Amino acid sequence: METKPPAFKPYVADNASTAEFTFKAVVTGALFGVLFGAATVYLSLKAGLSVSASIPIAVLAISLGRRFLKTTILENNIIQTTGSAGESIASGVVFTLPGFLFLTDGVGDDFFNYWTILTLAILGGLLGTLMMIPLRRALIVEEHGKLPYPEGTACGSVLIAGERGGDFAKMAYRGLGVALLYAILQKVLHVIAEAPVWATNQVNRYFPSAQVSGEITPEYLGVGYIIGFRISAVLVGGGILAWLALIPLLATLVPGDTIALQLIKLGYLTNLQTAGGPGGWNPETHGFGDTAAAIYRAYIRQIGAGAVTAGGFMTLLKTIPTIVSSFRDSFKKVDVAAEGTQVRRTEQDLSVRVVIFGSIALAALMVILPQIPGDSVLTKLLIAVLVIVFGFFFVTVASRIVGLIGSSSSPVSGMTIATIMGTALVFIGVGLTGKVYEPAVLVVGGMICIAAANAGGTSQDLKTGYLVGATPKYQQIALFIGVIVSSLAVGATVKILDTPTPDLVAQGITHAIGSDRFPAPQGTLMATLIKGLLSFNLDWQFVLVGAFMSFVVEICGISALAFAVGLYLPLSTTLPIFAGGCVKALVDWNFKRKGIVEEDADLGRGSLFSTGLVAGGALAGVVVALLSVNESVYNFLSRLTLEPALESALGVEGYQLLGALLFLGLAVILYRVAMKRS
Repeated sequence: METKPPAFKPYVADNASTAEFTFKAVVTGALFGVLFGAATVYLSLKAGLSVSASIPIAVLAISLGRRFLKTTILENNIIQTTGSAGESIASGVVFTLPGFLFLTDGVGDDFFNYWTILTLAILGGLLGTLMMIPLRRALIVEEHGKLPYPEGTACGSVLIAGERGGDFAKMAYRGLGVALLYAILQKVLHVIAEAPVWATNQVNRYFPSAQVSGEITPEYLGVGYIIGFRISAVLVGGGILAWLALIPLLATLVPGDTIALQLIKLGYLTNLQTAGGPGGWNPETHGFGDTAAAIYRAYIRQIGAGAVTAGGFMTLLKTIPTIVSSFRDSFKKVDVAAEGTQVRRTEQDLSVRVVIFGSIALAALMVILPQIPGDSVLTKLLIAVLVIVFGFFFVTVASRIVGLIGSSSSPVSGMTIATIMGTALVFIGVGLTGKVYEPAVLVVGGMICIAAANAGGTSQDLKTGYLVGATPKYQQIALFIGVIVSSLAVGATVKILDTPTPDLVAQGITHAIGSDRFPAPQGTLMATLIKGLLSFNLDWQFVLVGAFMSFVVEICGISALAFAVGLYLPLSTTLPIFAGGCVKALVDWNFKRKGIVEEDADLGRGSLFSTGLVAGGALAGVVVALLSVNESVYNFLSRLTLEPALESALGVEGYQLLGALLFLGLAVILYRVAMKRS
């Protein structure tokens, strides 16, 4: 006979009268949503990664609330709830919508504008929150004790500790300050090299065109510490395979002309008689200035795309039991009406009528708004139906999965890939093939990605609210506000970062997104899949090589998706992330050796300092990119650089070594902060 666990009691009793949904809480949360949304856009475009913003926002909310705003714990919860929407919306937008730029013959370029990005971000974000409302009781309340919701639980611990007098914000602010100082030295004064590189020549007899490089930024170091050694090691493993195994092998076996022809096929190079393109093709010598870069663009990215696709599917397949149980429990346990009884404050959700009529309204908007692509009302109606159907399915999946493994590990990309392939098959089934329908397929995938990402974040927020004793309907309204305000900022940030600098314009590049400055790996992958599926013209030989690499890695017991992302990204991105993971491993080893046990690693000094590094480095990148849009400001910043003087004094190798040593010094600071005990 089963015994019932003791009744759960939230920190704030449900009969307590405490300030909660106030103007100052909503506005402060919206501002945090704008800041962390912009930072997430920058980080996601650079590295294809995002880091949960809920914990740092909760930490900052405590600091500001106690010292300036005089907020209650429930108001601080509204601050972090409203603000967390920015990170979710930003990651969903950046992982998919830049794909408009990479569709066939520029067919999606017209849709990559502020108003389309804003519309899709708002509709997708609202859909994710709406469809999570009827799941709250089933997943958060009934499954309490079974679904831990790690970020949500950590946020609850932060808020409760802050209410009791805990001081967490100091470490995050220190990390922010250190990151800003480092970023000024690197991005403005150029005392620190941005990407030191070691490479062998193509004529090297034993190891041609091997390359090791690293974008030694504070945000990458912080990301590596937060995700830990294991995941960062798997990420860098994919990069090592690409840049120190596959590229040297292909450089030995494949002639330069063949590589150039592949680049022509992919649109990177005009013809064999024209110099330029990735790696710097020279028609006179029939070779490249940088063969490794040419091979990466010609072959490795397609192999990586196949690996990510397969890794996403395998991750999704492993969650099928979770999907089935989520549907079963949702239909069993959702109580849509109170049936005339008095509903406690902590059980007051928005009405299910809001969900039903809200979903209908979203579908109607998709049909009538000009920002949604489609050559007829029927095509737009098909898009709306697919979004609602896939949305309900994957919001349920995402909400359940993040309860088990956390938002940062949620396979949203796998769900998006499945959505894109399912949508493409439906379009093919009804005869809608060819490049003209590529934007429509991307819209469905993009909105589901945004909805699933936001549903995962919403679930964590509602878990936090459940622990502290919040009113669910106020959190749900706060999330709607956060989605709309954050979307305004995310769309603007994407367009600002997409503006090419004068250097890029001089190279004939019209979009910074897609260049080496902001490679947007996930968006490129989505576009590659859509183009290949609808045109029946995918380079299957490269895609299948990547897919079977993922399969081999998965059966070896390693996360195929993390490995595949590392294979797809440049090693310069994953190597500094691995450095952060190594610092985390060293800290953990020393703690174990000394018998120190951290009660909650997410709230440790190292994790909070790393959060500041990520926020400070990413925000500095956004500010510099914003300033660089204006040519006169860009020229002024260019005159501040100390790079030529340092290269003259130290040599190119010495200048790069100086940067590597300063990055090592930053890693040492992170280690010492993490090891220092209160």
